[in-house]
Amino acid sequence: MTEALVIGAGPAGLMAAEELARAGHAVIIAEAMPTPARKFLMAGKSGLNLTKDEPLPAFMRNFSVGTGGGLPPDPRGYLCQDESQFGPEDVMAWARGLGIELFTGSTGRVFPVGMKASPLLRAWVSRLREMGVELRTRWRWRGFDGSGLVFDTPDGSQLLSPEVTVLALGGASWPRLGSDAAWVPWLRDMGVGITPFRPANMGLRVDWSGPMARYFGQPVKAAAIHAGEQISRGEWVISRRGMEGGGVYAVSAAIRDGADATLDLAPDMEADRLAEKFARNRGRLSIGNWLRKLLGDPVKVALLLEWGRPLPETPEAWAARVKSLPIHHDGPFSLDRAISSAGGIRFDAVTGDLELRALPGIFVAGEMLDWEAPTGGYLITHCLGQGRHAGRAAARYLSSVRR
Repeated sequence: MTEALVIGAGPAGLMAAEELARAGHAVIIAEAMPTPARKFLMAGKSGLNLTKDEPLPAFMRNFSVGTGGGLPPDPRGYLCQDESQFGPEDVMAWARGLGIELFTGSTGRVFPVGMKASPLLRAWVSRLREMGVELRTRWRWRGFDGSGLVFDTPDGSQLLSPEVTVLALGGASWPRLGSDAAWVPWLRDMGVGITPFRPANMGLRVDWSGPMARYFGQPVKAAAIHAGEQISRGEWVISRRGMEGGGVYAVSAAIRDGADATLDLAPDMEADRLAEKFARNRGRLSIGNWLRKLLGDPVKVALLLEWGRPLPETPEAWAARVKSLPIHHDGPFSLDRAISSAGGIRFDAVTGDLELRALPGIFVAGEMLDWEAPTGGYLITHCLGQGRHAGRAAARYLSSVRR
């Protein structure tokens, strides 16, 4: 009989496997894709943002559980219990323990000196193998058969009956990288409560007018997106499909959930000062050249002309439009283009140890659970923390059933 099985070789699954192996248990990791942690590698393609160097209370304010029901009394407990706390300092110590040098950027975001995810992943997988963990790739879970778990493998169908299992199968975003949520009906049929998935950390669809095509790929800098009570000063990009990038992702959940979105094109200038600028004589300048002279950024001028019509007539009205430009969008990108997903296994379906109430001996971690966090290191840190928590709890479970 298999002792400990982890399904999914992303950050949560690898961390759970490490904790089980450290406790002295024989561990098999089953991964559907040809190689492990494909989404993790994709996240690090333009620079792996591991975490954000800030105090844990501030860090945890960026973690939220879904509204599907069954919220724990203190949802932070699922990541920050005494024995499994795993915040920014822990992530940095863990990465350095793998021989990865880190640096902290001006915004507090923490990256490997080499920026890439692949060296960290290679070192991690090598350490797991040295600990005796067996990684089986192209092993795709196909559901339950009695008390066993069925897999499609290169050698045909295989049935495993582990003593303990950790599921770390991801959510429903980027299905081509392995997170396809195929597991939802199998767990639902076993009585596990699941909230439908929704996109998170996603761009916004915009049907741009023809003149905006010249700005595709252009960054929008030194602007602020307001969505309800949230404000994002991060940079974003005008793309063929709409608005993409960290500045949009930071407030995308609020917009997805119905908050009105506006754009402040001059967040560092008060409205009365702007009105003074707009009161200056335009002379013979075209409207476009006049606005470029006042705003100093052709991308901002393009956005103002795109979303600001009918154009204002007074300096005060111009200033108000620049400070609160309505964002006309057609809703969020779909799940297959979202960075992450909200929804998943409800918190009332798991114990404080992340064990499924309906399926004793099966633990869950990562994006399978109904929570979300913004990009900027929060997602990866929380997945690592949940994997560590579930792995330690699974190890304790094994010890208890053998007494």
